Amino acid sequence: MTVSGLLRGGHSPVPSIRSVGTAVAGCGYSQSDLLDHFAVSDPKIVRLFHASGIQRRFLTLPDRGPGGSPSEESPGHLRAKHQRVALDMGSRALRACLDRAGLGLGQVGYLCCVTTTGLLTPGLSALLLREMELPSTVERLDVVGMGCHAAMNGLAAARSWCVANPGSVAVVVCAEVCSAAYVFDSTMRTAVVNSLFGDGAAAVALACRPAGAGRERVDGGRPVPHLLSSASQVITSAADAMRYDWDDQQGRLSFFLDPQIPYVIGAHVEEVVDRLLAGAGLRRSAVRHWLVHGGGKKVVDAVRVNLRLTRDDVRHTMAVLRDYGNLSSGSVLFSYERLVDEGVARAGDYGVLMAMGPGSTIETALVRWEEAT
Repeated sequence: MTVSGLLRGGHSPVPSIRSVGTAVAGCGYSQSDLLDHFAVSDPKIVRLFHASGIQRRFLTLPDRGPGGSPSEESPGHLRAKHQRVALDMGSRALRACLDRAGLGLGQVGYLCCVTTTGLLTPGLSALLLREMELPSTVERLDVVGMGCHAAMNGLAAARSWCVANPGSVAVVVCAEVCSAAYVFDSTMRTAVVNSLFGDGAAAVALACRPAGAGRERVDGGRPVPHLLSSASQVITSAADAMRYDWDDQQGRLSFFLDPQIPYVIGAHVEEVVDRLLAGAGLRRSAVRHWLVHGGGKKVVDAVRVNLRLTRDDVRHTMAVLRDYGNLSSGSVLFSYERLVDEGVARAGDYGVLMAMGPGSTIETALVRWEEAT
């Protein structure tokens, strides 16, 4: 069966992406602001910050102490900050997402919460349910520790739930308080991490239209993006390239990014994308919209070069990286929101969503826009 036949008359319903919403927290900082805030003068670190392609990030940082340096945050303070800020950002992103689709809180049947920047038990989904007074019957899933590609894993879970529950709404919320996972010292290891990440949350709503139902309402009557399929690639030879380690001296977790990550991702990205497209009988030239996780300038360049994409193809990715930094799991959804706001997607267009993270893993999804019917 062709993709069009699957969408219009297949045996299984195909979920559509109903809407997206985003939120940030803290204050907006330029890279120069952050270097000044933490009194960084090492020329290598200064160059690293300014070569990132980032102009501004939103972070929830401690005030300066009596000596002019930022106040110390204990692991307990960082955990409390993660919970407080994740709840705040997540609830605002969820509200924006539902409002955009004309949906109410009572219509949410499934809630998947994604976060890597702090461990919460009960999970963020239960806390968000209570905070927003969602129905107590909402089915929940917390995706923890999967890092920057975890939005894709959340979408895959929500897609399966929607297929099993036509007419009901599933929401994925990604809330990453990266400033609750920072270690500040004079090493290049921590400088790489500290030069990239920002605080942000994104929410996306999905639903399958039951047979015989009326017209879908998606972002003002625009064509509806349908989530067709997904494909992943775990690069086991680089499983430790992105990881948390325990820092005994700092008494907290410290994130590590291997300098070889761009080359590892670049060497494997063609395989997973071509496998994703082959399942739908497509070539890369059929894809009009590319939404790539903004993991960093070098990572995006590696993806672009190996897939032979243009700079225009990754314009949303680079714009989000410029304006917000690397938002971990939420980045790809921030890029998707830019595409929605641009309003250029037309019925029949194909798009690829892609994110990379610990494992090392590349996660992809294929979407096709169709007229609302």
